[in-house]
Amino acid sequence: MSEDLNRIKVVLVEKKKTSKWLAEQLRKDPATISKWCTNKTQPGLEVLYEIARILDVEVKDLLRQ
Repeated sequence: MSEDLNRIKVVLVEKKKTSKWLAEQLRKDPATISKWCTNKTQPGLEVLYEIARILDVEVKDLLRQ
């Protein structure tokens, strides 16, 4: 049973942004962002901080509580 560890997809929807847009901002492959959004893999801590900065949210907002 896998659990969603991050809320990246939810925050992107709240901010009216796409995973493709985030991939461009981070200069990452869209497939990588897709894996993060579906919780198949997780970004590293440094990347989480960068995502939070780009989306203008706190890191805790990107994590499941």
